[in-house]
Amino acid sequence: MKRLGVGFAGTGWVVNTYHIKAFNGVRNADITAVCDLQEQRAKTTAALCKEIGVGNPKVYTDVAEMARDSEVDAIWITVPNFARTTVTQSITEEVIQGKAELMGIACEKPLARNVDEAKLMLRMAESAGLNHGYLENQVFMPTLVRGRDIIWRRGASIAGRPHVARCSEEHGGPHEAWFWDASRQGGGAVNDMLCHSIEASRFLLTDPNEEKYALTPRTVSAEIAVLKWSRPKYVEKLKEFTRGQIDYSKRPAEDMGRACVVYEAQDGELAISELSTSWSFVPGERIFFELLGPEYYMQIDTLNPEMKVFFSREIKGSSGEDLVEKQAAEQGFMPVLPNEISTYGYVNEHRHMVDSFLKGTVPRETWQDGFLVVKLLMACYMSAEKGKRLSFPPMGLEGFIPKVAAGTWAARDIVNASSE
Repeated sequence: MKRLGVGFAGTGWVVNTYHIKAFNGVRNADITAVCDLQEQRAKTTAALCKEIGVGNPKVYTDVAEMARDSEVDAIWITVPNFARTTVTQSITEEVIQGKAELMGIACEKPLARNVDEAKLMLRMAESAGLNHGYLENQVFMPTLVRGRDIIWRRGASIAGRPHVARCSEEHGGPHEAWFWDASRQGGGAVNDMLCHSIEASRFLLTDPNEEKYALTPRTVSAEIAVLKWSRPKYVEKLKEFTRGQIDYSKRPAEDMGRACVVYEAQDGELAISELSTSWSFVPGERIFFELLGPEYYMQIDTLNPEMKVFFSREIKGSSGEDLVEKQAAEQGFMPVLPNEISTYGYVNEHRHMVDSFLKGTVPRETWQDGFLVVKLLMACYMSAEKGKRLSFPPMGLEGFIPKVAAGTWAARDIVNASSE
């Protein structure tokens, strides 16, 4: 079997922390190129690849040039949200003009900042005839995949389909400054992280034997707020962290959000996704799932792992994230995730994409899925702004830019959702 040569477009925090290291668990692939506008960042990532044995990649600062590299068979787009359409255009133009031969293209979540950009991304990939994969790691989490299999095979097959999925991702806030900038990121915590929960809940609620889009979204309701990072103390902390780039006293983004999506199955039964997210959860990264059915229940909580450690007040050392991502304490009784890369689904995600591109099969998650997620995200923002539940898809979704992203949202713009 041919080995897939993978090029990374973008070498930020998530690439070095998760994506690159996940390739240690992927057969039949090598990272053959990395690209970043900042050459030194690309060189650092290339050195990491070589150090851990996942490739000896060439370094590029021009993504079109990387796409033309004969040793690059597929490209993983991991640049910041605001650069994704430009990078995708550069790659697909090389393919359309016959200057690059690629088996596939994959993009980190969310696919885009809004519906118009997501539609453009999908159209460019399809115009170039590229197999496309959506890098949504949570639906590849071993616990989620295994739990879904057990519930549907042993529970739903006897008692009926599940009716509620509750999904949440929470932590203390992003690692890079651009994430906090709603105009560049597309929003706040909702756009950054509720995209995970939307797709994870849809995955849990869909019968594995059904057609993938058997569940039809019918209504969306949501609320957003900035509860922590608009307080004066944390405004100053954020300014310091971002070297003065971000001022949430003037242009805040939401640091929490909650949403409800009602789906209708093909048999007319309803299923509900209850979703929440936060950038102000202190203990560290937590991913939480519940699935409820007529006679069964499943729960997954990444902060309740097999291992915990305790350090007394006498143990004083430097701060870090060696126990769990976004770790906020070095003392007390603390959870430890020995292999976050696998726990969060990155290894299985990349293994699946590599296999799909090599075999020429459609990945389990495509840019069509990413497009639907973006439409649901924008419906959430629209619902929060209007203060009511919306039928899906609501009018005006194309062309819609959330007030948060436009810089016209105020921290106190919180209204209670109500039915139309």
